[in-house]
Amino acid sequence: MAALPVYRWRMAPDGYATYRQLRALGLRPGGQEVAAQLERPRRRRGPLVAYLYRIDRAKPVRPMTPARRAALAKANTARRICPECRRDAGYVIPPSLGMCSTCAFPDNAPEGASWNSSPHTAR
Repeated sequence: MAALPVYRWRMAPDGYATYRQLRALGLRPGGQEVAAQLERPRRRRGPLVAYLYRIDRAKPVRPMTPARRAALAKANTARRICPECRRDAGYVIPPSLGMCSTCAFPDNAPEGASWNSSPHTAR
């Protein structure tokens, strides 16, 4: 395996782009290997590294199909459902808690809240 060319920050030649730059152009790497890398020096830590891909080998982004859009909507909805109370929390449940804030912190529940009423009422 050959060593990658390394360029200093903002000194990469034309024809190379980062993954985000490719996406902004409506492209994707398309299976190509990393062609080069950028390094941005930092004072007390190692350099920041950004991988570069060749623009001429990039492929267009695949279009969003109706089935793919529906699958993403279903997955995002599942991230909002509390596994404890099985209600829509109204926000994406943080993985650190693993449940909605009302179930995670029942002592901070609003006055009059019970398991029979919705814990996600407006405060």
